[in-house]
Amino acid sequence: MKPSSKSGRVGDINSRLEIIASHFSFSSPRMASEKEAALAATPSDSPTIFDKIINKEIPATIVYEDDKVLAFRDIAPQAPTHILLIPKVKDGLTGLSKAEERHTEILGHLLYAAKLVAKQEGLDDGFRVVINDGPNACMYSFSIIRTGN
Repeated sequence: MKPSSKSGRVGDINSRLEIIASHFSFSSPRMASEKEAALAATPSDSPTIFDKIINKEIPATIVYEDDKVLAFRDIAPQAPTHILLIPKVKDGLTGLSKAEERHTEILGHLLYAAKLVAKQEGLDDGFRVVINDGPNACMYSFSIIRTGN
């Protein structure tokens, strides 16, 4: 029997989650919460999941891209519209707490790109921009900005 499109999407999402999860170092295979996952993630100089998405080594649904920023749909959305925006070049910017004066241009560009993506997504009535920084803020993916409604 052919699966419905909804169950096909669930299988697709589960497959993508497994691929992405394989790129993280967790102390146990199953985390009870997002905060536990954030605390267990191990930042390093090796390529991150985001580097692999930028390099098209991991599939993502890209909704916006320019020479500085890549925006793609979150595979486990926390809102009806949940899009991650990341800088294409880290230059030491692995979280907002690591920002230096030299990062002001890319930080501003990320916010401007968030506005462009929100408009493109039809979020004319408003949207949120969330910046999680560090494991206590549940930042286990080391992204910079999320947009959503």
